[in-house]
Amino acid sequence: MRIVNTNILLGMALVTCSLTAVAQKVLTTKTNPVFVDVGNNVRGIEHHSGIELTWISPIDPYTTTNKNKIALKVGINSSKGIGNVKVLVNDVSPDGSRGFGVVKEKQGYEQFQQLIEKDIYLNNGENTITITASNESGEELREERLVKFDELSVASLGRTDYALLFATDEYDSWENLTNPINDARTIAEELEQHYDFNVELVTNPTNAEILIKLKEYAQKSYQTYDQLFIFIAGHGQYDEIYGEGYIVGKNSEKEDIAKTSYISHSVLRNAINNIPNEHIFVAMDACFGGTFDPSISQAGARGNGEGVYRELNQAEFIKRKLKFKTRQYLTSGGKEYVPDGRPGMHSPFARKVIEGLRTYGGTDKVLTLGELFGFVERIVPEPRAGEFGDNTPGSDFVFVAQ
Repeated sequence: MRIVNTNILLGMALVTCSLTAVAQKVLTTKTNPVFVDVGNNVRGIEHHSGIELTWISPIDPYTTTNKNKIALKVGINSSKGIGNVKVLVNDVSPDGSRGFGVVKEKQGYEQFQQLIEKDIYLNNGENTITITASNESGEELREERLVKFDELSVASLGRTDYALLFATDEYDSWENLTNPINDARTIAEELEQHYDFNVELVTNPTNAEILIKLKEYAQKSYQTYDQLFIFIAGHGQYDEIYGEGYIVGKNSEKEDIAKTSYISHSVLRNAINNIPNEHIFVAMDACFGGTFDPSISQAGARGNGEGVYRELNQAEFIKRKLKFKTRQYLTSGGKEYVPDGRPGMHSPFARKVIEGLRTYGGTDKVLTLGELFGFVERIVPEPRAGEFGDNTPGSDFVFVAQ
């Protein structure tokens, strides 16, 4: 079961919220330009007051694509009137002229005085797109984006990520909880909006509904690099005599000596292990969740701390990470009760998982299990992580930010 700790200090919660907010602000992909003093250079980019460039596409400083063409769209504003605008790709004009004209029709982008919109054809490898704009006062602003054209990109892998989340707040016999559905919904939104997962959230399921849904996923067809993330939040139970942990469904009975109204971890492990997806990661936020691993003698693999493989592009990095069959899990505790947290504030475990997801993979946009584990390993009680079923040594699971 989950337990609610009513003695959590409000001050600590506020500090945590503040720190989270700061982290999110630093990692934002907001496109508004940043101005520095005239003459200062950041990566060869000169910013002058009075001119603003807003990159709509490509939005990120570095982009990888498996297509030889990219749509360039940049908005321009200046308080002193826009003068000349010049666009270069690898120091050459994309159409052989000094530059190309600014599109005057700005339907949907009326906030800009002028709008650059053009398809740019890319060379194999890295391409530098440079825009230089001046205003009527003679000030000039130059900005660039790097776009790497590589036929082997993430899109070319033809992969799909799935997320199946079970969360229970309301029970027929057990005490109701406040955070599981809120936790799962927040995680689902992050995965869908920022990691392009196909997400399904099942709320307040009965035992039969959980098993039927798992069987449904076992009947799906998956590709080599597809992944499945399963998240379970709610009450959990453990039987010392049987040495078995259990998932408590909405209809599980509170006083059930035989445990016939629960889903045993043995049944759960077997059902998930037999889903024909090569890469499955299970996260469980429930009391006694650590007993999902029958040995529970160790916390399990923490990952090897690998971050950015600078000699590999993103697709090659993902292929390396998904080379082996994955059956790994992460739980909010071991053979013990875990806190539900303050209402509306997420459980301590879910809060850290969300914090990890909101890093959006850092500079390489790939969040590995080793990196995710690093966010949760300090919480109390100690989370448990490891492998189950047919896991292969060296396996991993990746969250690829879009």
